[in-house]
Amino acid sequence: MNRQKKMKQTLKKITKKLNAKKQPKKKSTYICKADRALIQAKEKADKELPE
Repeated sequence: MNRQKKMKQTLKKITKKLNAKKQPKKKSTYICKADRALIQAKEKADKELPE
């Protein structure tokens, strides 16, 4: 009984890890505050130019 339980636990652990790797990542990469400000400034400049 104990051996079977251990085997099931290890198999569950392995399948859990494999499934976790298959799932898409939920978080996007972090963009620092300075980079965000640059991107925002570029967007504003692009919006003003075409007019």
